[in-house]
Amino acid sequence: MSIPSYNKSTIVALLLAGSFIAILNQTLMITAIPPIMDEMGITANSAQWLTTVFMLVNGIMIPVSAFLLERFTTRQLFLTAMSIFAFGTLVAGLAPGFEVLLLGRVIQSVGAGVMLPLMTTVFLMIFPVNKRGAAMGLIGLVISFAPAIGPAISGWVTANYSWRLLFFFILPIALIDIVIAAFKLKNVTEITKPKMDSISIILSSFGFGGLLYGFTSAGNNGWTHFLTILILLVGVTSITLFIIRQLKLEHPMLEFRVFTYSIFPFAVIIGMIGFMGLIGVETLIPLFMQEEREFTAFQAGLALLPGAVIMGIMSPITGRIFDKVGARWLAVTGLAILTLSSFAFINLSTDTSMMYITIMYSIRMFGLSMVMMPVATAALNQLPKHLIPHGAAMDNTMKMMASSVGTAILVTVMTTTEARAELRPEISDPGIYGVNIAFIVVAVLTLVGLIMSFFIKNSKPAEEDNQEEYKQVSNH
Repeated sequence: MSIPSYNKSTIVALLLAGSFIAILNQTLMITAIPPIMDEMGITANSAQWLTTVFMLVNGIMIPVSAFLLERFTTRQLFLTAMSIFAFGTLVAGLAPGFEVLLLGRVIQSVGAGVMLPLMTTVFLMIFPVNKRGAAMGLIGLVISFAPAIGPAISGWVTANYSWRLLFFFILPIALIDIVIAAFKLKNVTEITKPKMDSISIILSSFGFGGLLYGFTSAGNNGWTHFLTILILLVGVTSITLFIIRQLKLEHPMLEFRVFTYSIFPFAVIIGMIGFMGLIGVETLIPLFMQEEREFTAFQAGLALLPGAVIMGIMSPITGRIFDKVGARWLAVTGLAILTLSSFAFINLSTDTSMMYITIMYSIRMFGLSMVMMPVATAALNQLPKHLIPHGAAMDNTMKMMASSVGTAILVTVMTTTEARAELRPEISDPGIYGVNIAFIVVAVLTLVGLIMSFFIKNSKPAEEDNQEEYKQVSNH
């Protein structure tokens, strides 16, 4: 495919920069949560919404972005998404209270949620098949490294300055990206003007939002509280209706029939467990280090930094290994490492050192880097060509939802277990006990993922299939 009028380097740089700061914001609040809790007088269950709501809205926007990509030009979509993101960043940075801060995060995530699918689609269109692997490797690096390094940046900033600087550090980058894009970004995608199914968007928002809010409510009010039960029922009902509607629509927002293909359900569940573990553990460790061990926010972020670097370095490497050996043994090996290193966190105590946390977290991230990209690629390789876009959207949506709901569950487990432990005099450190129980949940779920990884098959599409798929995407 020849595209002489496009400056690929400029397009790649703009999209990578925009996507990097958008994805970075998923975890930028993690180590800033304790200072915000103190300043604004809120609980851990409420504060974790600053992270989970960002990923929740991201998860809602990803399937919507498929419609937006066909409705608006590349340039319109990028400039609008980045402008919304920048405005949300400004609102959050100037927020006088928790409610406005949370609103700013919601606005941010509306813009950020479009960036990853936009970047993926554009890269598929401007690069030929024989160079697409390298391009997608850059995307993998951004996806893995940006959220992993967020806690470290957050820790350094909150230890030395106000947490508000986190937003004012991001804002100029977003504005510069917008200005350059206004002059340099060209249109790549085709406009087909599809109809949007508003009911599907409403049902998915109420469904996934209801579940998340229900789990958070359980942490604050208890599982038997009327409000908790009501919200969870609304969530489950909405998701059920959403799935039924997608199965009946001629052009569904999300094609759930992808789950009928081979290993796809196993791969998606493993991806969900991996992403829930990534974001959940990055929430639990700073809370443990700052609240229970009295480490600074900077030290908490520093403990996570080596793992982030390892994840960033290994992601492109595992991509190349996948091309040679397939996904199965990469996934089995990675999940075995992930499971063992998760169990290493279930006996945290007042004597647990920063070095121990740093080393075990780094090992955990090394294992995770062998799982996420290979498993997702193997899943998409199993699908017919016309379902690959739906499969990619489904995989990304499920990961975002898993990280949102999973983090809410882990924090809920931690706080409710801590509250019960306070009534038991034989437990000397209820807070640490709550963290340990939350890590047991992570470890058991990872073990389930390890068992599922044995069902992953090694299959790669033929070169002609790749070429034909590229033609279809390009023509589309």
